[in-house]
Amino acid sequence: MRVPVEVAVSRLVNSLKGVSSRRMRQEFPDLVQHYYRANKLWSGSYFAGSVGGAPLATVRRPTGLKPGTPSPGPGGILGE
Repeated sequence: MRVPVEVAVSRLVNSLKGVSSRRMRQEFPDLVQHYYRANKLWSGSYFAGSVGGAPLATVRRPTGLKPGTPSPGPGGILGE
């Protein structure tokens, strides 16, 4: 997903939560019954992290791997 740098992270997250909540409630009507009192599916909090421009190969590498261990493939499975 590409997002213009002008878009505030809080607005992006709010929009993603709103759209995903609406779609999930449409697809899974039981959610409406389960969360009817709170009238919200997601909490108001979120986490946003930064990798400081690190290459994707570095970012995707799981922590705790010994040096020389191959990186996981696109599906997150080693050797893929």
